Amino acid sequence: MKITETSISDLFIIEPKVFSDTRGYFFEPYNKEKFDKNFGITNFVQDNESKSSKGVLRGFHFQKPPYDQAKLVRCIEGKVLDIALDLRKNSNTFRKYEKVILSSKNKKQFFIPRGFAHAFLVLSESAIFSYKVDNVYAPSYDSGIVWNDPDLSVDWGFNESELIISKKDKNLCSLSNINSPF
Repeated sequence: MKITETSISDLFIIEPKVFSDTRGYFFEPYNKEKFDKNFGITNFVQDNESKSSKGVLRGFHFQKPPYDQAKLVRCIEGKVLDIALDLRKNSNTFRKYEKVILSSKNKKQFFIPRGFAHAFLVLSESAIFSYKVDNVYAPSYDSGIVWNDPDLSVDWGFNESELIISKKDKNLCSLSNINSPF
């Protein structure tokens, strides 16, 4: 497994070792012992999966403590632009984000620790996206930041008219109106 540190501390891109031959491929997307050795003990308690069409944008989502979540995300089928936004007040990269392309072809994964908001945009005709999380979903602790916040100036690479965004995500607060709980 190759681990790449991003420009934001504690945020990593993971590239598993893939074994390919004429039959196809094999790789180990998660191994608790190796993961804990490299990132500290993380007890994932739930696996989530979503399927979305091209242009679907989900996020920026996070859960407030005590239900905040670390995530290990990957794209099983298709291709997405994945973004993690640092909401940790004491971080040198507070309010900065990191982008990565995750795809079924590159098999990259993104480890997003607690204290981050997360979003992704589907770039392929469809995508199946997988999330391992270390805390359960708690709807009353759910929060987020609007995808087109001018303080973030994210270049999504799509025109707004091409995006498919839920009503909930369109109505999220701006970063300046969020008092980060982290």
